[in-house]
Amino acid sequence: MMKVYFCGSIRGGRDDVHVYRKIIQKLQNYGAVLTEHVSSPELTDRGEGAAAGDRAIHNRDMDWLGQSDVIVAEVTQPSLGVGYELGRAVDMKKRVLCLFRPSSGRCEVTSCIFPYPDDVTPSPSHSLPVSVALCPRPALSAMIRGADDGELFVVRDYSEEEVENILEEFFKTLKRT
Repeated sequence: MMKVYFCGSIRGGRDDVHVYRKIIQKLQNYGAVLTEHVSSPELTDRGEGAAAGDRAIHNRDMDWLGQSDVIVAEVTQPSLGVGYELGRAVDMKKRVLCLFRPSSGRCEVTSCIFPYPDDVTPSPSHSLPVSVALCPRPALSAMIRGADDGELFVVRDYSEEEVENILEEFFKTLKRT
């Protein structure tokens, strides 16, 4: 039976736990999900707590990562832990699928700087020397998107309605290799 390692944000934020649950339910059609706990609504952004201990969590998860046949990561919510897991997976030459939802509202924010209009004099109520217009656009870290080689490391933008088909397509490619 195939072993699947699912990555999703824990201490980086739990806003997407409902999405993780749906993805993990689909992944169970392809094999055993070693990290099913990531989708638990009881797990907060404080992690698994002091009972487990950071070193024990790290060692357990690295053991599971080593045992896994494939890694699926939901990367919409930025997470240092997920980034670390993905780096280790690449080092282990594991097959990786990263899923990013552009519709999430999580954005790369670029700042466009404009001088104050002529009729506005900076004052304590205008604390910045320039006005800033934020120009958001959906974005994923270049370290994730740039790693996509179309084979061992694949990044797919998706909507929740598409995830089942994306997983099916990805797992079909595994059977051919």
